[in-house]
Amino acid sequence: MKFDTTTVRLILAIAEEGSISRAADKLSLAVAAASRRVSDLEEQLGAKLFRRVPHGAELTESGGRLLEYVRQIDNLIDRMEGDAEALNHGLEGRIIIGAPKAVVIQFLAREIAAIQQKYPRIALKIVEENSRIVQQLLRDKVIDVGIYEKKSGFLDLEKFAYREDRLVLVHSRAHFEFGAAPISIDDLLDVPIVSLGKGSAVLSAVERAYRSRGRLFANNLTVNGFDTMLAMVRHGLGVGLMPPAVLQSFRPEAALASVELDGDWASRHYVLSCIEGHAQEQTLRNVVDALLAGR
Repeated sequence: MKFDTTTVRLILAIAEEGSISRAADKLSLAVAAASRRVSDLEEQLGAKLFRRVPHGAELTESGGRLLEYVRQIDNLIDRMEGDAEALNHGLEGRIIIGAPKAVVIQFLAREIAAIQQKYPRIALKIVEENSRIVQQLLRDKVIDVGIYEKKSGFLDLEKFAYREDRLVLVHSRAHFEFGAAPISIDDLLDVPIVSLGKGSAVLSAVERAYRSRGRLFANNLTVNGFDTMLAMVRHGLGVGLMPPAVLQSFRPEAALASVELDGDWASRHYVLSCIEGHAQEQTLRNVVDALLAGR
């Protein structure tokens, strides 16, 4: 099957851009050549990946299912290229760490800086994904170290306690009014909540809390990042949920307020797992030990 790196990245670009022409431009390909690559791959697979729609292209059901495999191939290609570059530059090795955005902002960025100072001959790469995808990348050996929310865990790997945080409610003072007392889940059942998407620890926590009250969380306001969440909160579309340190990293204006949440459902416990296979054993151990040293 002809499935080279250019075709892999073209498929991902079309899925992201929603257009063959824009994807071709992004990769410096002629539109006709890009279209032919897609057609050739669809013919080899015996399945249509995209359907043409006005002003673009969208994934078919088959394309959506196969896209995960294409991403895995792209991740493995990136892994190989990065590891080869590290070796060519005389480094001891490269470690790829996957973690959710909240972990990167609150803990990991600071710890990575300290590790690079202590081990300057180890190349480090951070992959920012939600807890579910971090575990998928670990399972597929695309990353070496994964940090994810414990309650979201589904991998049969050894788990080391890493860090903890707690969500607070963030709201616009102009659109919502809450007292100073901690807010219970019962007080939020009929309040629109802006949540991170599928696989995120935030969404999992809200869904579990709703189920504990016999309710189903509608999840009508889904975003991909805390920055987008705050944009929607500013306009009163709903309230947001995030750790205080994440909120402060965005330098919130006085028009935004935060309130403590009552109950264990707002607490998150992150764990760290690692997998051997690509990285040198001692290099991996040095990085893992450094990450766990500040617990």
